[in-house]
Amino acid sequence: MQMTKVSAGKIRAIGFESKTRTMRVELDDGSSLEYNNVNEDLWRRFKSSGAQWSFYRDNIEEEFAVKRISARPFSGSKNPLDDLFK
Repeated sequence: MQMTKVSAGKIRAIGFESKTRTMRVELDDGSSLEYNNVNEDLWRRFKSSGAQWSFYRDNIEEEFAVKRISARPFSGSKNPLDDLFK
């Protein structure tokens, strides 16, 4: 699944697989959450929303069963400030 980096509240990356109707959300704490049976219309509205964090909280977080699939980020990128503040 291809992940797209975003900066929206606690969300850092989002992705969608249309074949399986699976959406993945990566949070700033490094956890990755997977939602099944997400229709493409909802995905498009979420992806293009000007307030993705609010859209996520209002339309996805409480509406779909979630499966935590990782405690590590998918993006593999490291914040350059991490070494300074750890």
